[in-house]
Amino acid sequence: MNGDGEAANAASARARTGSRHPGAASAPRGTAGTTTTLSDTDFATPVEDRYFEDYVPGAVYVYGSITMTREDILRFADEFDPQSIHNDPQAARQGPFSGLIASGWHTCSVTMRMYVDHYVSKVACLASPGIDELRWVQPVRPGDSLSCGRRSRMPESRAPSRIAVSSPPASRSSTSTDRRCWP
Repeated sequence: MNGDGEAANAASARARTGSRHPGAASAPRGTAGTTTTLSDTDFATPVEDRYFEDYVPGAVYVYGSITMTREDILRFADEFDPQSIHNDPQAARQGPFSGLIASGWHTCSVTMRMYVDHYVSKVACLASPGIDELRWVQPVRPGDSLSCGRRSRMPESRAPSRIAVSSPPASRSSTSTDRRCWP
């Protein structure tokens, strides 16, 4: 087979499976409805009808969990962060983490999904002003489960038109398979 035919077959396989890796199953897009409230506190108002006054200052909300699969890690890395530690299991074994790890941007995306599914108002959300600080302090590996937590607080300005969100310190689990992301 010539190079053009091989490229076309590879592109066709990627379109079917979402991955360049043989045997990778196609995963359904989106995780809506797959995560739950993990904290004792949750909103009295559903996310579809939540407004400023529904965010209680000082309340902490924890949601999750989503388990990171090998296939999801490879698929994300192939498309968005094609470094060998993320998309080449054999090369990753020889790398600084001694195995495949998820892209930090992948973990941010998964955390954002939980945040949007459970915390961000569907009817009264303003755009984010950005992220002041972001660190990836521990690698996320296939099989690790992520959860997301938020603490509501009143903004420092006098105008009560927006609510600010701060992140409590991560609670470290004694196992390597439970990670809490407090973005």
